[in-house]
Amino acid sequence: MNKVFLVGNLTRDPELSTVGTSGASVCKFGIAVNRRVGGNQETDFYNITAWRMLGENCAKFIKKGSKVAISGDIQIRNYEDKEGNKRTSVEVTADAVEFLDRKGDNPSNSYDQTNNVEMKPIADDSLPF
Repeated sequence: MNKVFLVGNLTRDPELSTVGTSGASVCKFGIAVNRRVGGNQETDFYNITAWRMLGENCAKFIKKGSKVAISGDIQIRNYEDKEGNKRTSVEVTADAVEFLDRKGDNPSNSYDQTNNVEMKPIADDSLPF
């Protein structure tokens, strides 16, 4: 099984574009994720790709600095750069993105691509429990 869950902050504004003759929307952005190693904190950086409606919602509702939770598949690519150096790229294709900023900081919606359902926040006082 290939599944990754990440919580971090956007390192750049999302870039929305369309690809191919199908015109499918694709949104690319980066996130920084903190982790503890011993008593120290280190930061890892991931490139995120979100397709279709998920990508469109990301482009609409988040920006550099926004806190997000991502679930998706991780891909590792090896390639050679222009100078012939071997490089490795870690990329995540998002299945779901949850926007974690506080209300008022950023719209707090999320979108789950697996079910094609837009999820909207509800007030705590409207819950039946």
